[in-house]
Amino acid sequence: MAGVFKLIELVGASDTSFADAARNAVAEAAKTLGKPLWFEVVRESGKIDGDLIEFQVTLKVGYKV
Repeated sequence: MAGVFKLIELVGASDTSFADAARNAVAEAAKTLGKPLWFEVVRESGKIDGDLIEFQVTLKVGYKV
């Protein structure tokens, strides 16, 4: 796939799982930026608030320019 590509960094969040957090980030980006071609997980982290856990995933998402 020859061409020029752009990478953006996103952080997705979910109350369910890291995988769901990644899906949320990619789906939301597709609504405004167009269909991404690939993603790379850069970091997994989370937020703890009492008994609640929020899963967070930092992604690099690639688009063809």
